[in-house]
Amino acid sequence: MLAGEYGDRPWRQHHDPLSELVATILSQNTSDVNSGRAFGSLLSAFGNWERVANADIEDIERAIRSGGLARIKAVRIKVILGKILEERGSLDLAFLDSLPIEDAKSWLRRLPGVGPKTAGCVLLFSLGKPALPVDTHVYRVAMRAGLIPDKVSVEQAHQLLENMVVPEDIYQFHMNMVEHGRKVCKSQRPKCSICVLRGVCVWKGSDSKDW
Repeated sequence: MLAGEYGDRPWRQHHDPLSELVATILSQNTSDVNSGRAFGSLLSAFGNWERVANADIEDIERAIRSGGLARIKAVRIKVILGKILEERGSLDLAFLDSLPIEDAKSWLRRLPGVGPKTAGCVLLFSLGKPALPVDTHVYRVAMRAGLIPDKVSVEQAHQLLENMVVPEDIYQFHMNMVEHGRKVCKSQRPKCSICVLRGVCVWKGSDSKDW
């Protein structure tokens, strides 16, 4: 249904794996516009990730201030880059492409502060792996549509939804769920009367007024 509404979404690489990791950290609790601005500012200030890894936290914080929660994210980026260097001897994460997907997820999740959503973003957007990130939009639409039970946590939803979608459709599923959550199935004032999922939606608000 969503593919019919929003069209086919062929996979395209967003960033290389390390850049995707940093971009996902910067995207937390902020808008795409702000996180994109912070990502660009960070690369502009330092030129490459090796220099970011060797930079002072205060300098990283200054570069990403436009993204919000700059201190927290600066510390996280610094620690993660240091951990990767310690384990791998370089910041090249291309090796993840050769690992079985569950091993790649496990390796990423050993990094400080990296959960299933961040790991999923790295694997899906940078390497085209069938890992499904569940952000707030995917979680909300899936729960309202009855794809996952009400009491399921966001972490549990990753595996449940990933198991429901055939691997070759995971990228399109994620992208369309996000777009639907942003445009129609909003957290506040959802546009239920124009929703293409209205006929199958089990959410109690499906009869609410269309704002």
